[in-house]
Amino acid sequence: MTSSSATTPATPSVRTAPTEIVTPDGTVDAYVFHPAEGGPYPAVLLYMDAFGVRPHLKGMAERLAAAGYVVLLPNVMYRSGRAPLVELPDFINPRERPEIIEQIRPAMRGLTPEAAMRDAGVYLDWLAASPLTNGGPVGITGYCMGAALALRTAGAYPERVAAAAGFHGAHLATDAPDSPHLLADRITAELYFGHADNDPTNPAEQIDRLDKSLTAAGVRHRGEVYAGAHHGFTQADTAMHSPEATERHWTALLELLARTL
Repeated sequence: MTSSSATTPATPSVRTAPTEIVTPDGTVDAYVFHPAEGGPYPAVLLYMDAFGVRPHLKGMAERLAAAGYVVLLPNVMYRSGRAPLVELPDFINPRERPEIIEQIRPAMRGLTPEAAMRDAGVYLDWLAASPLTNGGPVGITGYCMGAALALRTAGAYPERVAAAAGFHGAHLATDAPDSPHLLADRITAELYFGHADNDPTNPAEQIDRLDKSLTAAGVRHRGEVYAGAHHGFTQADTAMHSPEATERHWTALLELLARTL
């Protein structure tokens, strides 16, 4: 069950609208982006990083929509409040403002894998029902914590996900009994991962474990380490941003979506 405001122009070629998506646990504040003309189009679910839905992520969704996709950008931590959950500066430097992460951390812990995958089913239903989309299997792209959500969604809904990408993902292949990589044998989508170099949330041993688990399960996938890039490298409103790595990410993501959707 959804409701949305009137659609307004985002760029000359893209339109965007806020929307609300009702789940068993509450109401998700979200945005939908789509090409201004034509359609229907393939659908993409964009999973946010921990800083949440904000102007920068909306700009990323606009760029995807301009490439010919209907993009849903939900506030996945809606149980803790509407976005933004905390007041964010225009430029985020966690070293100077460590309290931002500490303020967000309870909401991150509250998004359990079980709750996140209940929500994922609702997001996929919303996209399938939208007259803007072609109703086919979707693509997913996720950033930081969103990369793990993308991997989990591909495993939880294999018949509904054609492609999933994760960039500077965190905790993708841990020793935990519910680590995302343990869903590898359920995945049918093609996957791509752009890993940050020297990322404490995704060390080399976890990158190797993820690759081996996907290979053993016969999953079509490619993982690349972006040398010199930091965790969060795609986020231009943060101190971790790398313009070169960001453009490399766009090339890989758009190629993945073009050949699978």
